[in-house]
Amino acid sequence: MDNLLTEFRSISHLIRQSGQGIKNVKTLVGTSLFVAMNAALGYFKIVVIPKMLEINFSSLALAACAFTYGPVMAGAAGIICDNIKYLLNPSGPYMPLFGLNEFLTGFIYGLFFYKKTLSLKRVILARLSVVLLINIFLTPLWLHILYGTAFIILVQARILKNILMFPVDVFLLYTVLKATKRAIPVLS
Repeated sequence: MDNLLTEFRSISHLIRQSGQGIKNVKTLVGTSLFVAMNAALGYFKIVVIPKMLEINFSSLALAACAFTYGPVMAGAAGIICDNIKYLLNPSGPYMPLFGLNEFLTGFIYGLFFYKKTLSLKRVILARLSVVLLINIFLTPLWLHILYGTAFIILVQARILKNILMFPVDVFLLYTVLKATKRAIPVLS
């Protein structure tokens, strides 16, 4: 029980620390740069099934933001990223719940990476958390609400895509975070 309480205090301290970034100009500028990278990477996508299933790498910029500035800043950046990407390149009707996905992605990555030792195990667990909660559960739920497509069919397609992409995503995420770690003195 003490261990669980200590972990909770650690997480709440991490969240408070990250939230202080909203008052720091360097943090705001750095977060803005990651938002711009996310928007740029959003243009590079592979559409498997139009409006239903696509592969993109924009979450790498959000993960780098989370690693550098924490869960609060990355979560806020995620919401901004979602809206900017939609304004620049809309694909279907606007669904604000996709902004929740981006917030949660940034927030989860922030919990796993901010002020933590970078390890392959940590990257795998973080990516697995995002895949299970966001990619396999929430995104199909929003698409089901938006288009009326059967939820189970959307989940099945995403399971296959995420199984195939998981090793690639982990490799890219680990590589980007290692590069971000080297760049942190410049970003801070």
